[in-house]
Amino acid sequence: MAIGNPITLTNNVASKIISVTATADQTLFTVTGGYRINQLAVFRNGVRLADGADFTARDGSSVTLLSPANLSDTLEFQIFDDFRVADAIVSAEASQTSNGDLTVTGTLNGVGGVNIGIQSAGQNVTTGVITALNFIGAGNTFVYDTVAKTVDISIAGGGGGGLGTAIKYSDGASDTPFSYVDAYAQVNENLLLDTTNAGVNTSIIVSVTPNIEINSGVAVTVGAGKTMVIDVLQIGDL
Repeated sequence: MAIGNPITLTNNVASKIISVTATADQTLFTVTGGYRINQLAVFRNGVRLADGADFTARDGSSVTLLSPANLSDTLEFQIFDDFRVADAIVSAEASQTSNGDLTVTGTLNGVGGVNIGIQSAGQNVTTGVITALNFIGAGNTFVYDTVAKTVDISIAGGGGGGLGTAIKYSDGASDTPFSYVDAYAQVNENLLLDTTNAGVNTSIIVSVTPNIEINSGVAVTVGAGKTMVIDVLQIGDL
């Protein structure tokens, strides 16, 4: 236990202790994170030192011993600072506001959703708390721009001529008025088309691809109440 007159803390004052091991004849010590001037207690091998008589601490970052330390002496710096409940994040509060940047080391989990800004054609389309962003269908992609801090979402078939996959201009981002449909597509694994993945009750399952090839050993089963139409637009007849 440290020897010397302890400092009594109020509810608005907190402290932390930084401990270092001295080298032979060391007098200058850097206090990690700094300190508030006149808000620092220094201990040498458990004995509290007197400011001005045993050490000086005047720049907020370093401490100078007036008598050199011995090899392996333990120096402890007890740093005091204001702590106000109004400035803290209180877990029991229903709603709180933090002004400025917030840095989180680790994973940030939003229980109940997170409010984020979502725009379409430059217009804010956020209507409330967003719990998930789902990308449905093959070819749908998103790209994060590390400079602009934005996410660009590309939806296959959503541009070009409005059918198939959009053809881009040379910039690789802008859609031309054209799109393409592959002449052939393959089914590589067993597929059951029923109310679990192809609509409820009766529905028509379609493909704009003219030729669907089912690989050997693979089964495609059309469930009850379902009708399948291949090359629904008769593109293969063109």
